[in-house]
Amino acid sequence: MLTFAFWSNSKNIIIMEYLDFELPIKDLENQLEKCLSIGEESGIDISDSCKKLEKKLEETRKEIFTNLTAWQKVQLARHPSRPYTMDYLKNITQETFMELHGDRNVRDDKAMIGGLGKIGDQSFMFIGQQKGYNTKTRQYRNFGMANPEGYRKALRLMKMAEKFGIPVVTLLDTPGAYPGIEAEERGQGEAIARNIFEMTRLKVPIITIVIGEGASGGALGIGVGDKVYMMEYTWYSVISPESCSSILWRSWEYKEQAAEALKLTAQDSKKLKVIDDIIKEPMGGAHTNRAMAYDEVKKTILKAYKSLAKLKPEDLVKKRMKKYENMGVYS
Repeated sequence: MLTFAFWSNSKNIIIMEYLDFELPIKDLENQLEKCLSIGEESGIDISDSCKKLEKKLEETRKEIFTNLTAWQKVQLARHPSRPYTMDYLKNITQETFMELHGDRNVRDDKAMIGGLGKIGDQSFMFIGQQKGYNTKTRQYRNFGMANPEGYRKALRLMKMAEKFGIPVVTLLDTPGAYPGIEAEERGQGEAIARNIFEMTRLKVPIITIVIGEGASGGALGIGVGDKVYMMEYTWYSVISPESCSSILWRSWEYKEQAAEALKLTAQDSKKLKVIDDIIKEPMGGAHTNRAMAYDEVKKTILKAYKSLAKLKPEDLVKKRMKKYENMGVYS
């Protein structure tokens, strides 16, 4: 559930979007805005009152975001203002990203994007799911849910990277692979399984980062990496909380309990050794300070590549295989 706040100045209109649990922050921001406005209009010194409100706002923000539930983190990962794959690519590659299209079989899947880009002097093959920013682009991008041709395009690009010795970076942000009948007819399951199989054996470094939603096989289809990271307010799971709730309780009403039970947060994933590390986000989420989020992702990619670049291709594959063989504990 989102709450919108609108205000304008002489040049533009600013739209702020608030999730339900962020409403105390919204109230304090409104109070602070009024306090500053009154001070400017009346000429009376009320700086002390404004400073108190600023302090209270900072404390409230810290209290909320250091005690988020699993469901609240799921909501943050889906925030419509959150930066998507293309936003990261344009910024961390300093506009050197060149998109490559098509699976050379059926068509070009707009939900899966990929191409070459540079960070500094190092070239990378970037692949990731792309969501839309409004109704029109969400339909165009199929809500970030790739068809089989999207996964086959991703595999084509990974094989190209392997041929030329270029490291691969995958950015995960999808509610899942597209579940339509046409997708199943064209081999959705096979396409994802083939990607997982081929990625375990790819002879170049693979760096994977969950930047939003990491749902089911849709995420895993490009998620087999030597180094796997999650941004602080993202989730990674075999199923969404709503779908889990509908299966177990025949209703979406228990999605919050499902989110807790699924252990889908970055902190849970690191504890379970599903990922290697967590990428710090600005207080309030990546959308509140995009420049910081881009910088953190860029630094993480370079650090990971530095540690992997020393390995020979055969050692890289052996280490990757062992990493995934060791996952999961049962008795």
